[in-house]
Amino acid sequence: MSRRARIALKAFVWAACLTPLALLLSRAVTGDLGANPIETLTRTLGVWTLRLLLASLAMTPLRLLFGVAWPVTLRRLLGLFAFFYACLHFSIWIVLDHFFAWEEMLADVLKRPYITVGVLALTLLVPLAATSTARMIKRLGAANWKRLHRLVYVVGILGVLHFLWLAKVGRNDPYLYLGVLTLLLGIRLWNWLRRLAREGGRGAPRRRLEPSERHAVSPRQSPPSAAPSRDPSRV
Repeated sequence: MSRRARIALKAFVWAACLTPLALLLSRAVTGDLGANPIETLTRTLGVWTLRLLLASLAMTPLRLLFGVAWPVTLRRLLGLFAFFYACLHFSIWIVLDHFFAWEEMLADVLKRPYITVGVLALTLLVPLAATSTARMIKRLGAANWKRLHRLVYVVGILGVLHFLWLAKVGRNDPYLYLGVLTLLLGIRLWNWLRRLAREGGRGAPRRRLEPSERHAVSPRQSPPSAAPSRDPSRV
């Protein structure tokens, strides 16, 4: 993909991710949020958080299935937008729903499982967003960075549980998100098992040598056989 095409694609993703927020703000300005505006704001922002998170998780499976690299270049951007919407979702809950009543909010977190897993999911997203830059990848080391960012799968599971437990009886859309997450995790598991089979079943798949580790190998040492290193954020 050419540089111009990549720029155009990212511009499209920016516009697509900001459109739901723009539409929600337009509804708020025109008084079109329904009988319970706070619930509408909270629910809409939460749904888009989950959608963007699942979209981010879908980028690597798309690369695996179709053999193209460009989806992975969007994963970080989609993940940061998911974090942005999650922060807005949480802020509405704090400011408009509870009016900074911290004791009341803490009681809700401890009493209501769907709030417990939601707060836990947001808490886990914070270090992922904070370490999403190239500088942080270099500081942590590529291997440590990749291990940390596997938490995104835990966040995805918690996000779906939050929606499932919150949803009213009779709604089917939470099960759609559960199905999508199950499919994405299944593709990753299938890829891992396929790599394991290629290695002859001798244990975990051989790990690629990361850029930071390559520099640590002395000039007189021969590094382990490895595929060309790649940006860990695009794996």
